[in-house]
Order: sequence, then C-alpha cells, then structure tokens
Amino acid sequence: MRATGTASAPFGPHDFQLVLLRRMADHQPGLVEDARRELGASITDMREADRQAMTRSTRSRGALSRYRSVLGEPETRARRAIGDLECDALLWPVPLWPDLRFEVLTPPGGGPVWNEWLVRAPGAAGPELRTAADLAPWSCTVDEVARAFPPARPLEGSAPTRWRLAFTPPGGTPCVAEFTWGLLQRLV
Repeated sequence: MRATGTASAPFGPHDFQLVLLRRMADHQPGLVEDARRELGASITDMREADRQAMTRSTRSRGALSRYRSVLGEPETRARRAIGDLECDALLWPVPLWPDLRFEVLTPPGGGPVWNEWLVRAPGAAGPELRTAADLAPWSCTVDEVARAFPPARPLEGSAPTRWRLAFTPPGGTPCVAEFTWGLLQRLV
C-alpha cells in the first residue's frame, strides 16, 4: 500500500487517478473498486487523495500550474480551433486508461483553464458507436458520443466535473448520457 500525498510520496499521477475515480464512484462503484485495487490503493487512500486535491485547489496558483506540478510536463501540446475560438490543448497519459489522455484546454499561450477532461489518445481507436447498446460505462468520451449521434445537445451536469448529452440514436428513443471527467458513466 502506498501512502498518499505524504512527504515521502508527493501528490502525483497515482493520486490524481484516485481523484478521478473518487468523482466517478457515485455512478460506477464496481468499476471504481476494480480500478482502485488495480492501483493498489485503499478506500482511505482514495479519500485522502481527494482531500489533498481539494487542499491543493486553492487560488494561490493557477489550475494549469497545479496540473503541471502533479502530472509533470504534458505528453503533447497542440493549438486547436473550436469553432472561432483558438486554444492550447495539453494532454497527459492516464495509466488506468491507456487509450485516453487527460486534456486541459487554455487560451493560446496559457491563462485560465477553460476545460479539463478525458479524451481519446491521439492515434488510439475509439469504439464503434451505432446504438445506445454500444454505450458501455467507461467505453467512450463526450466528444465520441456527440460525433456518433448528431445532433447531440449538451445539458448542464450535476457538478463541475460532470457533463450530460441528450441525443437520439438511429431508430431509437431519446437518451441522456452522463459523463464524469469526460468519460461515459451511464445512460439515464
């Protein structure tokens, strides 16, 4: 067992993954339990990582510098256009989900964090999404569902790290998908 965020083991990528899991536990406790065990962490470790993350989220440093202090330098950085808006996309690997990356979007050249979530890694194949039955928990991201079932409509989430999309699959009934940190949790 690893001591979370102690002086001998600073808060880092392992703890960051526990924070992601803690936010997903409301919707997928079984998947979270399996992932927590895979990380070799106890429930107490997960709670402590979440507590430390809340302590670290003070406004003394910008969110981007906090991500860099925890995750290191991004694996990739790219300029991206979203509609008329240009932004920098910074991506970090997340070992629990090797085909995903944690993405942070900022104004060009830095500044406040506009968005932070999990996305498919560049070059990694995403799932084939044709029907609602293809939408298994943790199988796809917000943008993948939105592209697969246009015109998907974003809805307000229940917390800052949560998103919802309303869509109608071909020949199906209207659905709402819920995401935490950009990863599908469930259909409601």
